[in-house]
Amino acid sequence: MPYSDFVIFVDESGDHSLQSVDVNYPVFVLDFCIFQKTHFANVVVPNMEAFKFDHFGHDIVVLHERDTRKQHPPFTFLQGRQKREAFMTGLSHLIEVAEFTIVATVINKQQHIETYANPVNPYHLALKFCMERAYGFLRERDQHEHVTHIVVERRGKREEDELELAFHRIQGGSSYQGEMPGFRLIIADKQVNSSGLQLADLTARPIGRYVMDPEQPNRAWEITRQKLFRSRRGDFDGYGLKVFP
Repeated sequence: MPYSDFVIFVDESGDHSLQSVDVNYPVFVLDFCIFQKTHFANVVVPNMEAFKFDHFGHDIVVLHERDTRKQHPPFTFLQGRQKREAFMTGLSHLIEVAEFTIVATVINKQQHIETYANPVNPYHLALKFCMERAYGFLRERDQHEHVTHIVVERRGKREEDELELAFHRIQGGSSYQGEMPGFRLIIADKQVNSSGLQLADLTARPIGRYVMDPEQPNRAWEITRQKLFRSRRGDFDGYGLKVFP
């Protein structure tokens, strides 16, 4: 099979465990960011590099939404209002001009537990929903019979083994799309300096915050929502964004 024109980077927001539910953030978000490879290589990566050089003087830093929000090193300079505003404005622009499509799933963990006697692992369930919709995206572009890599972060040996098993079951036909033979799973080290993984990280939490409280002002969501995969009528519910249950 030839390689497709697209690559998918994945990140998550929230804890996928059903053993405990954080009342302040009771959701699990899985975020698929689908990039056209030529645009990614020629525009997204150079823009990310330039942004890092502007704000850090080097490109070794890895952008994490949690670290920027909590102003952890090397983001302590964000404690200054002027620098923070300049950084956040530049970061918002970086995401806005990057051309990519988001397919995301949000699992309300408490509702999931209360609705099903044997609730499925939220990560594995979200993976199925996202793979189904990403496959639909590729099918619309006649790329579904080509090899498309799905890049996720390393998560520990046991979890990775479970993830690979879940991935192959879904790929093999345990979804409404049937078999999806073109997908390939790549597990990357957490410290890998991937522009795609960083953009997935930066866009996952705003989706979760929106689902929790759609009326809450959310600048990051207003940018992120423009990236969601949509139906021909322009709807993203059930297409670019699956909320379950």
